[in-house]
Amino acid sequence: MEATSIVLYPALGIGHIVSMVELAKHILNRHHHHHHSITILLTTGLLDHPSIDAYIHRISTSHPSISFLRFPPTPIPTARTQSTAAAAFQFVKNNAANVKSALTNISKTSSIKAMIMDLFCNSATEPASSMGIPVYYFLPSGAAVLALYSYFPQLHRQTTASFKDMPGVELRVPGNSPLMAPQMPGPIVNREDPAYWEMVDICEQIPMAKGIVVNTFRELEPVAVMAVEEGACFPEPKRVPPPPVYYVGPHIAEPQKSDEAMDSKDCLSWLDKQPSRSVVFLCFGSRGTFSVAQLKEIADGLEMSGQRFLWVVKRPPLSNEGAKLIHDTIGEFNLSSVLPNGFMERTKERGMVVTSWAPQVEVLTHESVGGFVTHCGWNSVLEAVVVGVPMIAWPLYAEQHVNRNVMVEDMKVAVRVEQREEDGFVSGEELEMRVKELMESERGREIKERSLKIRDMALAALGEFGSSTKALANLVQTWNVK
Repeated sequence: MEATSIVLYPALGIGHIVSMVELAKHILNRHHHHHHSITILLTTGLLDHPSIDAYIHRISTSHPSISFLRFPPTPIPTARTQSTAAAAFQFVKNNAANVKSALTNISKTSSIKAMIMDLFCNSATEPASSMGIPVYYFLPSGAAVLALYSYFPQLHRQTTASFKDMPGVELRVPGNSPLMAPQMPGPIVNREDPAYWEMVDICEQIPMAKGIVVNTFRELEPVAVMAVEEGACFPEPKRVPPPPVYYVGPHIAEPQKSDEAMDSKDCLSWLDKQPSRSVVFLCFGSRGTFSVAQLKEIADGLEMSGQRFLWVVKRPPLSNEGAKLIHDTIGEFNLSSVLPNGFMERTKERGMVVTSWAPQVEVLTHESVGGFVTHCGWNSVLEAVVVGVPMIAWPLYAEQHVNRNVMVEDMKVAVRVEQREEDGFVSGEELEMRVKELMESERGREIKERSLKIRDMALAALGEFGSSTKALANLVQTWNVK
């Protein structure tokens, strides 16, 4: 029997890699009888981080059918005027020859049935297509983001202004709640940024894919799913029919073993001592950093709320640009230098602050956690959804404002914080109100009940006869048609 393989190509950063690895695991677990091997391609040079190496080692050890192919180091684009997104797109483009070389080598010993690439790795389409390999796009975000990106070329043609320069303007996108123009995803907010034009090109290519794989489930985002299926968000659905879309989620990271760091053992032990559903967990993703002024407001809000809390604090960025492009948030720092005087002492009976990292999946699964203040990164949203933890939505960057709208308006599993329009700043009083609303009010109780219903829907979607299980089977079937 001829050896067959599937090649996956995630975008930069640990969050994208985790989503892709989880997809690989589900393919192997559900469809091991097809004997496909899976190779995951990884770049070297930009947004690298020690946690990625540790993660790859762990997956390689526990799942030997998944292999990682690391490209040689590629120079990082250095133009100072470039945004993070523009630098990332250029960096991925610079790896096109590495993609071609990897596919050529794999095809010497195996028939490549499909290449599933992150939408942001679109520049790898040409090397794959030139070898006759079917290309599928992967979205680690949800259906609402797919609808928005599919519709973006039409929004682009409707204005010559940058969305960042359109305060007060609401954008209407099929499958989405109204979105304020400056809250569009980072790469498409500014026409003067090369990333904007890359995204125009990428989004115009979406209808050409062999298929689109999305890390959500149909029942979670029915409005967006319908908009995609009816073609409402595609430019010419009659002339260019939209590709098939496979909603295969929710795929989330497995809980990490608690030998990673002393902090993780400490915070889980602390949670063991707290009453059921009494703790608010605050964590803002791998790149979610705040100024010292904002950290002090968060501290004030938590203190005034009177609620129990577990708060992950990253070192404030050394410069505004630094945190965006390079992980300069790692390293020891003195908590007392960034928090209000006496805060730790005054809240020691009901709060715990950890620096840099906490085992998020394990924390959210813990019986004592009753609420989650999140940056609305899609991985984090799904991690809370599958365990039924209600959320307070505080979007920071990327497509997180879109996710916030889905969480609050469509899923109804979150309350939103009001942010200052010009810079997203949140006052201590606002955080205090939202924490109390989630943990104490009638609306909070309704959101908690709704969160438990959504949790059950997520488990059903991944069950033997669930919608996501069927979608994954249909996807794999397309690779096995002679």
